[in-house]
Amino acid sequence: MAQRKAAFDLKHSSDDQFYFLLVAPNGEPIAYSERYTTTRAAENGIDAVRKYAPVAATDDQT
Repeated sequence: MAQRKAAFDLKHSSDDQFYFLLVAPNGEPIAYSERYTTTRAAENGIDAVRKYAPVAATDDQT
């Protein structure tokens, strides 16, 4: 069986909000989004992660 690729999973919460998970190829969640009131807003959040994550710097605040 082929291994799953990393993916954004769009979810609907019990309080009628939407959120997404970034899921690794092994099925483990890497990141959870905030909650959004519409699927379009959640999709915009996914688009923002796709755009900014590749160029984001690490800000070590330890």
